[in-house]
Amino acid sequence: MATGDSGVLSRFSEMGPTWLAGAIATGPATIGALVTAGASFDYTLLWVVVLSAVMGATAQYLAMRLGLLTEAGIVAVVEDNLGESWAWLLVADTVVAAGLAQLVIMKTLAGVSAEVAGLSPVVWAVVWGVVLAVGLAGGGYRFAEWGAKLLVSAVVLLFVVSLFVVPIDYGAAAAGLIPTVPAGVEGALLAAGILGGAVHIALVTMQSYTMRARGWTTEDSALARFDVGASMLVAFGVASLAIFLVAASVLSDPSLGAVGAANALGPLVGSDAKWLFLLGLWGAAVTTLGGNTVVPPYLLADKMGWEQDTEDTRYQAAVAGFALVSVLGVFIPGAVFGLLIQALAIGFVGTPFVLALVLYLLNDPTAVPTTNTPLENVGGLLLVGISTVVAGQWVQRVAAGGVTDPVSLSILAFAAVLAAAMLGLAAMSVRDWLTRGTDRSIAAD
Repeated sequence: MATGDSGVLSRFSEMGPTWLAGAIATGPATIGALVTAGASFDYTLLWVVVLSAVMGATAQYLAMRLGLLTEAGIVAVVEDNLGESWAWLLVADTVVAAGLAQLVIMKTLAGVSAEVAGLSPVVWAVVWGVVLAVGLAGGGYRFAEWGAKLLVSAVVLLFVVSLFVVPIDYGAAAAGLIPTVPAGVEGALLAAGILGGAVHIALVTMQSYTMRARGWTTEDSALARFDVGASMLVAFGVASLAIFLVAASVLSDPSLGAVGAANALGPLVGSDAKWLFLLGLWGAAVTTLGGNTVVPPYLLADKMGWEQDTEDTRYQAAVAGFALVSVLGVFIPGAVFGLLIQALAIGFVGTPFVLALVLYLLNDPTAVPTTNTPLENVGGLLLVGISTVVAGQWVQRVAAGGVTDPVSLSILAFAAVLAAAMLGLAAMSVRDWLTRGTDRSIAAD
């Protein structure tokens, strides 16, 4: 167990749980949203990029608090305090969002690997599926954490260095800090995609499990806060800004794919930028797959009563199975960046429900020994509110376009179920608040 009095360097070596969340956040789906936003609308959505880092850190802070205070997985906490139906809804929500992201990111990684090293994307998908299965099912949490720290640090460095070989219009960038969403479905989709990269259901739900794997308790609160700030607010925030500024400065074709965006940088600003971007994208895809692969098995194991480590063969088999199934992602048709943004936006639709769950539990004195402070509740309510509005705008524009295909119908059905669940949580919150107020009045009399 870590101590609260450690120095900065010591704390950096002891960090870990939120780096896995940062590894998922700093992924090709986020890069796809950032590049497409910059190429489509120049610096207009810079404010969303900044907001995404703040919201991501806030979400991880609240998830971290719930994990430390309960010392249990989020599914178990939900089941103990709200019931089995709520727990299964949480599991289903996470598996849908993380599973869709896993398939599309594998397609991205296979394509980038083929560009860098040759061979067919299908071959690379199989190779990476086996690497993930063997590494994560055999090496466990420490393998994933070590890989996340190393590769996220490298990805951040690569994209920051790219800023020095790309001309940035800082005056136009400053104007992009004024909040505005471009008209049409695309603007709302990109805003939802950018925020979805930072405030994704997979990031929030995995936090309690990775902290348990680390053995952290409330005595490690200071280290946990440092972990959240360094990995999400700083590392993820800096990488996002660098990627967006590069795209907004020199790219003008929003239809570019992952490899296309990298190749386009070559003739525009030199081959150095091309390879920095391509290697950064490759590293981001590896880190995201590594972190995302363990998320559904964590929740499933928690719900089924299995141990959440590789000593339990059932959990081990779930990790290996999820890694190998992701190979099928290479066969999904369509442009990678468009698929990535769709996957992020769909995941973001499921995120407000999880944030509301976390906030509800943090205000339930039967669930946690220390409930939220007013400031923490303000931050949580703003987080739920902003995520709900942005996700709702995209869903509304999808509905306005007409339900003409199974994808649109599935998105709207997914959103409707989770919206109903959030209304149920809101009603229970009001009931609990009135009940506690009545109990305090009776006690005072």
